[in-house]
Amino acid sequence: EIKANRKSSISLAKLEALAMPKRRVRTRTISRAVYEGQNGTPLDKNIMENITQFEHGKKKGFIDVWWMYDDGGLTLLIPYILTTRQMYSECSLRVFTLGNKKDDLDRETRNMAALLAKFRIDFSDVIVVPDVTKRAAEDTRQEHKEILDSLPEGTISETDLASNKEKTNRHLRLAELLRHHSLNSQLIFMTLPIPRKGSVCPALYMSWLDIMTRDLPPTLLIRGNQTSVLTFYS
Repeated sequence: EIKANRKSSISLAKLEALAMPKRRVRTRTISRAVYEGQNGTPLDKNIMENITQFEHGKKKGFIDVWWMYDDGGLTLLIPYILTTRQMYSECSLRVFTLGNKKDDLDRETRNMAALLAKFRIDFSDVIVVPDVTKRAAEDTRQEHKEILDSLPEGTISETDLASNKEKTNRHLRLAELLRHHSLNSQLIFMTLPIPRKGSVCPALYMSWLDIMTRDLPPTLLIRGNQTSVLTFYS
């Protein structure tokens, strides 16, 4: 009888133990993903930071919009939509546009601010930038020359360089203005210059884009098809 009672008590204890819910043990998974280059070696730390920069939390600072031409408003709409998302909800929108005359900067600034208000685009500042046709600094011109010299010989003819001399200077000045105003911004949106087929050498056009976006924060070159994507508030 004693042995039977012991066996029944032991089996009862086992049943109670099985009936009790097990405690869930929390484990932390550590990602060990390694990005490798073409030769199989791990990528440089700076490259890794550029790849994973959008995986971090909220951004604070400015999203700059360089609205060079009226493309239907797409260049304005996309950055505005980003400010309504959690990651960029604490970023302010700054709108840059090019001025024609120094004397009219105040009037052009007021006109642009009124236009953005009609479009219901929330912005922190409107900046009209003058002197885009001013001669670019010698350092910038030398930097662009190094880009051209790195291309295979004969890629860009002297005729193409001469015929696009003013356009080249304009894009070099834009590069200087971008670095001056937007170097510390979180994102940059800029209207994409029109690549006119037959009027500019493709390699020269790409050199303009290269120098304008070099050493800048993440930059998106965008251009609408002239179809309006914004509506006036009346």
